[in-house]
Amino acid sequence: MTTYQSRNDVPEQEKWNLTDIYPSLDEWEKDYEQVKVMTEELKAFDGNIDSGKSLLEYLTKQEELSHTFNLVYVYAMLNVDVDTRNSDSQSLLDRAKHAGVKISSATSFFMPFLLSLDEAQLKEYIAEDEGLNYFEEDLFDSFRYKSHVLSKEQEKIVSRLGEALSSPSGTFSMINNADIKFGEVTDKDGKKAEMTRGMYSKLIEDEDREVRKEAYKAYYEPYVALKNTIASTLSSAVKNNVSLAEIRNYPSALEKGLFGDNVPKEVYENLIATTKENIKSMHRYTEIRKEKLGLDELRQYDLSAPLVKGVKLDIPYQEAYETMVKALAPLGNDYVERLKEFKNARYIDVRETRGKRSGAYNLGLYGVHPFVLLNHQDDLDSLFTLAHEMGHAMHSHYSNKHQPKITAGYSIFVAEVASTVNEVLLINYLLNKETHKDIKKHLLNHFIDQFKGTLFTQVMFAEFEMKTHALAEEGQPLNAEVFNQIYENLFREYNGDTVVFDEEVKYGWSRIPHFYRPFYVYKYATGFASAIHLATKILDGDQQTLDSYLDFLKSGSSDYPLDLLKKTGVDLTTPEPIVNALKRFEELVEEFAQL
Repeated sequence: MTTYQSRNDVPEQEKWNLTDIYPSLDEWEKDYEQVKVMTEELKAFDGNIDSGKSLLEYLTKQEELSHTFNLVYVYAMLNVDVDTRNSDSQSLLDRAKHAGVKISSATSFFMPFLLSLDEAQLKEYIAEDEGLNYFEEDLFDSFRYKSHVLSKEQEKIVSRLGEALSSPSGTFSMINNADIKFGEVTDKDGKKAEMTRGMYSKLIEDEDREVRKEAYKAYYEPYVALKNTIASTLSSAVKNNVSLAEIRNYPSALEKGLFGDNVPKEVYENLIATTKENIKSMHRYTEIRKEKLGLDELRQYDLSAPLVKGVKLDIPYQEAYETMVKALAPLGNDYVERLKEFKNARYIDVRETRGKRSGAYNLGLYGVHPFVLLNHQDDLDSLFTLAHEMGHAMHSHYSNKHQPKITAGYSIFVAEVASTVNEVLLINYLLNKETHKDIKKHLLNHFIDQFKGTLFTQVMFAEFEMKTHALAEEGQPLNAEVFNQIYENLFREYNGDTVVFDEEVKYGWSRIPHFYRPFYVYKYATGFASAIHLATKILDGDQQTLDSYLDFLKSGSSDYPLDLLKKTGVDLTTPEPIVNALKRFEELVEEFAQL
């Protein structure tokens, strides 16, 4: 594996070229000063929008400010992410964040003002100035919120309570990230050491079962000890969400959570029901896992153990990029050529170095280009991460190129489609060309586990959220015992009877940060199912699906997420895309069993 002592050792070709945003720090400073001036100018519109002309002036200036601020903020953020220890970069980011708070405060008057207008008045303003046609759809979309926005005085009270209402999430974050102390595990020298999260993700995949068991017990130890405290924070978060839904006149907390994306609750309910109707293949996979590991009893700490021993693939970055490009050939010549350009144009920061932010992401910067952060480890996971992030990058590239600023950004609901289509095409390519039986089994196992984590587990989490919110809406108590019971029942239902339960299993709810961002996780599952549906048709040579998928990548947020997907032939208001994805899972499991 290629390792570098310092960032200076990394070839220029594998580092971001941030001069694409600002050629010098002086240019950044100029824009930073400009942001401050424009913020004051926007503030002056409070109480002074009384015609189509003044409304257009405000919206035009607000969009211009938003664009300039994005450049200022992203430049600072990317500089920090390549070396989080650099205090000069940190100071730039702090200044950018401060500017962001000022903008938010200066423009907070606008939404209450807009929703105080009636539609006839807004139409009159739009008729006065044709420049407002550009903003029309956005303005009227805001009107969807009209029945959920309170009077000016009530909004002020709710906004003052904002910090208090979000405190359960903050409290859990402090417990989970700062205060939690895991139990001890035995290190390679036979000494006891306190386990870390990083160690856990490695140890739970260890081939030695005793190592896995010890890591599992040490990981859950603090969560079980803090069960009542964490139950109290989660209960408060759920109840706060239910109260806000009531205050804002939503029929339920679930419908409040889905409102922004204009998704009917039937889509959410259909996802859960369809997954459970097709759960047999998941149970079958659990049985195969027990059999392959040669165990009398399959426990939760066996669910991530590798089923194919001794396979470790070394895939250098250059080879990984070439493999990805070949795998994505079904997406057409233009897609592949753009991908090749990205590598040479330094859109990707490739290597792990001291102080660099961990993980991977894509950031599409309008008017510049996508920036992709990797920490490439020359292994199979890194190859999949590369294909995943380049899916996001191509989505950003096409949307930014084909959409105006106002509709260029795409919603999280559709974001995972582009990344997962790439991963499905990649696994298909690798399986087709691989002749070594153990490697083929390893690839299949890798994809099945990803499928399980992104679809089945997220649907299980989504059902947990739905059940806990429903209890709160009925005024039922929520405590550790109630959470345990719901989580344990769901875990049994989704994983089948093959798993023998340890005491810790039922405490799974206590470690999930996503539960403090309600009704969000289902988007992973719908995105994954949509991508499986599309990639399967593209691989079958369906030209119409390919054309509509490439159009989808160019669409940004020019329509609501469900409608954008419908244009590709994926209708999430029906069970079909979920059924097709689960059928594919069943085929993968059978193929793995036969190998």
